[in-house]
Amino acid sequence: MALIVFVTLPGLVLLLTAVAFVDQLMLRAGRTGVLPWRSGARQGQVSATGFEHLHASFSPGKAHELKERHSALLQRDDEEDGAPRTTVDLDGGKATIRPPR
Repeated sequence: MALIVFVTLPGLVLLLTAVAFVDQLMLRAGRTGVLPWRSGARQGQVSATGFEHLHASFSPGKAHELKERHSALLQRDDEEDGAPRTTVDLDGGKATIRPPR
């Protein structure tokens, strides 16, 4: 019966709200290792992603924004395209950014 509730739109919103509450509670308690959706490298708001996709299902503009954001993450920054030249020294903890000439 509970599965039928979460298939509806109000049920989905309730489920997202509950996940957001649990996520924030465990994040503030420092026990994020208990949550299956939070790995050690994962930072940021997990609930925001769910609500953004819910918003995108009703707003074509938001869906387009999410697609653009995803494609921008996949594009490379090449020096010949005018991107700044960077070197990152992980062992030394130093990053150098040289602007294009």
